[in-house]
Amino acid sequence: MSDPAPTTTRTPSKASRYLFVLVAGLVIGVIATVMAMRAIQARQDHFPDSLMTVMAKQAQLLGDSQKQNRCSISDTAPRLQTLRALANDLEVAFPGLRDDERFQSHASRFRATLNDALAKPPADCASLAAVAQKVGSDCKACHQDFK
Repeated sequence: MSDPAPTTTRTPSKASRYLFVLVAGLVIGVIATVMAMRAIQARQDHFPDSLMTVMAKQAQLLGDSQKQNRCSISDTAPRLQTLRALANDLEVAFPGLRDDERFQSHASRFRATLNDALAKPPADCASLAAVAQKVGSDCKACHQDFK
């Protein structure tokens, strides 16, 4: 009988263990970061951004009506009514600005513009353009001071 050939035993490389720990650490870190970001996001108040988004969309739809030559009262009054209803919540959406006189002035001016537009709704595209321009300038004035 012959002696079996000497076998060389290779010790497993420690690099594979380090690589596994590194990858596991990265995966756990990404998961923890996502969870932390979602927790922070859940604590934020989305109402101010939502209110501004809906108001911007309604103003855009007023402009679109004008561009499409759909300027009758039945086309514009619902948009103006929605803007006016949303304007009631400006102070609620921005409680930190509630006591600021400039903010109160801007909000009051915006509501007055909408009240005037609803009292005498635009019946043609020229008057709708004037109302849309006034609404836009009221929004822009407030955003210049507070954005």
